[in-house]
Amino acid sequence: MFTGIVEEVGHVTSLRAKPQAMELTIACALILEDIKRGDSISINGVCLTVSTYDQHSFTVDVIPETVKSSTMSDLRTGARVNLERAMPANGRFGGHFVSGHVDGVGVIRSVKKESNAVTKTIELESSLMKYMMVKGSISVDGTSLTVFSVGKDTVAISLIPTTQEDSLLGEKGIGERVNIECDLLAKYTERIQQSDKPEMSRSWLAEHGF
Repeated sequence: MFTGIVEEVGHVTSLRAKPQAMELTIACALILEDIKRGDSISINGVCLTVSTYDQHSFTVDVIPETVKSSTMSDLRTGARVNLERAMPANGRFGGHFVSGHVDGVGVIRSVKKESNAVTKTIELESSLMKYMMVKGSISVDGTSLTVFSVGKDTVAISLIPTTQEDSLLGEKGIGERVNIECDLLAKYTERIQQSDKPEMSRSWLAEHGF
């Protein structure tokens, strides 16, 4: 589990095709401080597992399904990426619940600067719009953000200076693709509502001995 607070921006040092995966090596510093094999790292919002590491970088394997359903296919050697370690049990929860399981890919359609903030409008896949609400949470490339406004097939997010400086979102321009993860609570709520279990009404409670 992650919080959507980017800890560090790393860069891709190598991409190598393997029979059943893409091997990705990323150079960084902070992330390596307490890293170990098997750790979960969020890379642009995608949860991946550390296979090997050294004093300068770590390596992960990206399976074909993840490559297809995220922006991992856009990465090239030298590309910069948002990084976050999984949240420790005793850590601060600064953003919102982020699983690292990307729901889809969005495309930035407009960028507007207002004072010291930058508002970016992102076009989403239609299947994701039901999870969007004003002041709701969204993860964009692994960054926890608040939805500023909702359109027919778009959402707008506002980046404060800190977010612009500490993540890559400030650099993303019109036409660029970003990983999207919808709010977990919204998805769980939908799942519960779709369940075929009876509603917990007074009559249901009485029927079941409560």
